[in-house]
Amino acid sequence: MQKRNGTSSGDATFVVALTASTFLMGSSFVVGKVLLHAGFTPFILVGWRFLVAALATLPLAFLDGGARALVPRSSGLRVACLTVLIGLLQTTGVMGLTFLAMSSIPASTAAILLFTNPIWVAMLGKIFLGEALSASRAAGLLLGLIGVCFAIGVGPELLSGGNVMIGELLGLASSLCWAIATIINKRARLPLKPWTMNFWQMLVGSMALLALAYAHGEHWPDHATPSQWGWFFWLAIPASTGSFGLWFIALHRGGATRASSFLFLTPLFTVILSFLVLDSSLSLQQAVGGGLIGLSLWLVNRTVRHKASARNSVTVVPTIPTNIGETNQ
Repeated sequence: MQKRNGTSSGDATFVVALTASTFLMGSSFVVGKVLLHAGFTPFILVGWRFLVAALATLPLAFLDGGARALVPRSSGLRVACLTVLIGLLQTTGVMGLTFLAMSSIPASTAAILLFTNPIWVAMLGKIFLGEALSASRAAGLLLGLIGVCFAIGVGPELLSGGNVMIGELLGLASSLCWAIATIINKRARLPLKPWTMNFWQMLVGSMALLALAYAHGEHWPDHATPSQWGWFFWLAIPASTGSFGLWFIALHRGGATRASSFLFLTPLFTVILSFLVLDSSLSLQQAVGGGLIGLSLWLVNRTVRHKASARNSVTVVPTIPTNIGETNQ
């Protein structure tokens, strides 16, 4: 009875942490869109967001492993270079391109495109890591590609060009950056603790974004209102550091593969919040595309979930450590 109650309690904690984490992740797209509408430029906004989030994460990195954990003894030039590369891909590439995309496309579309990541990971894993591609995963990839076509509206309007097409291509590019970072990490297996990895990749990525922004003459708005500051700190603390902490709890309780199967909740929350806050909605075509992508993610993760007890697997979410493995099944 005690074991059953413990399992039930663990499952409840997993569900609550996972739901709260994906809700906060989804809210970041909507809050970002609000601030972009208010005149904030993408790179300035994302750069300062993750610089503040990195500083908020630093005490947690200390608690996780002490001062030595920030630069482990086993670190060398290889670890440093790979950490910088992952930071540039995960924060500069993924989130910089996502917010740049949201300058011309809805937050919900950007979220759907970003969370096609498992599709590209499966494809790249087959090409570069020689990972097996079962029938269900192959079907998932095909459905995912069809879903992407529906979500971005492939047709004469898209092919004619314009800001919407550029935004959608940037959204896909952000997802590919995330997938490439995942593949690199699968090969590298860096000796960094989760909060330490999170701190370094946010710090590196945010500094790169701010350097690009100021080099192009961007600057923080001169007269940000109290409500805009409130939105910004929501973006930097609860929607960044807070969502990461809850994600770690979900990983600890349910394992990486089980948690990754529910990442589709993030774009779902983005769609709901976009309707409530931004008064926007998905077209029928985009809704069908999102549904196909959700089914695709289930199929792609299904094989991994069945095999998780036999070998470790790795899953990541944007700006969350890429070295979290399946250790708590």
